[in-house]
Amino acid sequence: MSALETGALAPAAIAERLLGAADAATEVPSFGAALDVATAYEAQRLLHEARLARGERTVGVKLGLTSAAKQQSMGVHEPVRGFLTDAMVHPGGDQELALDGLIHPRAEPELVLLTNRELRGPGCTAAQVLAATEAVALGLEVLDSRYAAFRFTLPDVVADNTSAARFVLGTQLAAPATPLDLIGMVLRINGRLAATAAGAALLGHPAASVAWAVNHLVAAGEGIPAGSIVLAGAPTDAFALHPGDVVEVEAHGLGTARLRVASASDTSDSH
Repeated sequence: MSALETGALAPAAIAERLLGAADAATEVPSFGAALDVATAYEAQRLLHEARLARGERTVGVKLGLTSAAKQQSMGVHEPVRGFLTDAMVHPGGDQELALDGLIHPRAEPELVLLTNRELRGPGCTAAQVLAATEAVALGLEVLDSRYAAFRFTLPDVVADNTSAARFVLGTQLAAPATPLDLIGMVLRINGRLAATAAGAALLGHPAASVAWAVNHLVAAGEGIPAGSIVLAGAPTDAFALHPGDVVEVEAHGLGTARLRVASASDTSDSH
């Protein structure tokens, strides 16, 4: 009988179950009130180590639940952070994403910061984040919660690496001096308007979201290395993906980021 089956929420057992669920594209029940945030972040750390041990490489950090809209939709009240690996990178454009390896795929727009200097807390500010940012870009993140019915508590989503699955970067870069809080983003699915938002939805400024992550990483003895890809969070809700969907986010000065979902008959998946 496993530790989880006996009621003991051991971080290693949690990580093992969530990694197995992702590999098998099979949902598992949420851990619910029995799981606390500290245990969840330890499980996330072990999940990260397991991915590195099998050959994945860390490429950055992602923020989740940094907008009031996302917090309200998921019933939580604070941001969360997770990690990104090279196995999560999807080229986007006309390179199709197959859904057969995912459980609850949903897409959301992202503002992305590309760092050229290390960021460490405590006391990291949005100004320091911008000073360590080489460029900014648009992105699309594909979420895939491993929990049944896409329902979870804040500790649940932390342990599940904030539902990370895939992400796409836009091809156009802008200087970090761009007023990211004023950037308006338009999300379209199959050519139809799905959502609009501004960068200010992310804790007032995307760099403030990243500063929150830097300061939160202090407890783990970590920072954000130079050369990192940082997804600052989604200013809109996430939208379910279906075979054949085309998702595109556009913003003035940042061009577009685009994701094409494979049709039901195409089961190939390129990261």
